[in-house]
Amino acid sequence: MRTMNALGVLAILVVNTLSSSDLPKPSLEQIAWQDDEIGMFLHFAPNTWQDAEGDELTTPLDQINPAKLDTDQWAKTAKSMGAKYLVFVAKHVGGFCWWQTKTTDYCVKNTPWKGGKGDVMADVAKSCKKYGLKLGVYLSPADRKHGIEVGGRTKDPAKQSEYIQIFRTQLTELLTHYGPIFEVWFDGSLSFDASDILKSYAPHAIVFQGPQANIRWVGNEEGFAPYPCWNGARYDSKTWGTLTAQDGTPDGDRWLPSEVDCRMRDTWFWNTKNERSVKTLDQLMEMYEGSVGHGAVLLLNNTPDTSGLIPATDVARAKEFGDEIKRRYGLPIVYSQGKGETVEAMPSAPATIDAAITMEDISQGERIREYVIEGMVDGNWVQLAKGSAVGHKKIDKFDTVKVSKVRIRVLKSVGEPVIRKLAIFRTQ
Repeated sequence: MRTMNALGVLAILVVNTLSSSDLPKPSLEQIAWQDDEIGMFLHFAPNTWQDAEGDELTTPLDQINPAKLDTDQWAKTAKSMGAKYLVFVAKHVGGFCWWQTKTTDYCVKNTPWKGGKGDVMADVAKSCKKYGLKLGVYLSPADRKHGIEVGGRTKDPAKQSEYIQIFRTQLTELLTHYGPIFEVWFDGSLSFDASDILKSYAPHAIVFQGPQANIRWVGNEEGFAPYPCWNGARYDSKTWGTLTAQDGTPDGDRWLPSEVDCRMRDTWFWNTKNERSVKTLDQLMEMYEGSVGHGAVLLLNNTPDTSGLIPATDVARAKEFGDEIKRRYGLPIVYSQGKGETVEAMPSAPATIDAAITMEDISQGERIREYVIEGMVDGNWVQLAKGSAVGHKKIDKFDTVKVSKVRIRVLKSVGEPVIRKLAIFRTQ
């Protein structure tokens, strides 16, 4: 139950019998990943030439010649929207490989692009290094060219071991030839073990799905994380690697934050019919505030056309998005930090505000379970917002109000709350 202190202010309520030492806590790699907040996905495959979301295996390889392909343009687009990392789809479900693999003929070496000598994965790696982006790679376990279904499964047991070896070789090539890999995507999860390869060549990587997953799919492709979006989860050997944000619990036995993958257009791959579907700036900001603003990481897809360039409309919108994030949330009016049930932030003079950002020190676990944001208005504390989860970051928006100071008051927690940042903004 809640108790009152001598001043009549609600005192902090320590939840149930848990102690802060019992809470799941993130690894250093997970903390760094959550601090990145935004990544850029990049989908490009033979289906780009087919107006299709999945490769229908109908495009002759001699027609795949993205003559203007420019991975520097891709990297600059990512930087302009504030992304800290780029995840390149090196092999989508069709099985086509954009690197010089020795495992299949269905790859870039059998296209006319750069006379069959090109390696898009290598070019992406160079551009990421040039522009200060971390490099991620998407390697689909499904492979239509080889008759392989979701998870890397085949209906023919005789072919299963053969494909496992193909996939393991592909993964080894990608993790050893292109520099440090920051994130590895096994879309649809992975039905067999590749832990030895990850441990040997990418021991610090963020892994999406599969038995070694250390992040979660949010559960939708619309750009929003549910609220609360708790970082904790409970281990379950049957479902591990396919949990979503809906499986979150602050009292879980491990830290498993959510990644929100979504699209600039209404499809993952460019096609000739969907330029009008490019998200508006308002839509993108709603996605940002509903993903990063709920403590998740936003992975926003851009997709080149058949020339190899991201279309100019999409490039311009990506920059507008990055600029608007900076305009709204780049420079707070004032910010503070501290420990305990109440942390205040006081501007040098009364300020008009309409948003607050709160961040916990997640290295200590997700301790806050209920809070209110209050502003001092004409000498009285007025509630501006309330919530449950804070985690890495919570953006609270409210009606414009003029305040002399702001505070967060934690009503329920496990252990002492540790506020990494309390910041206030005028976004309009």
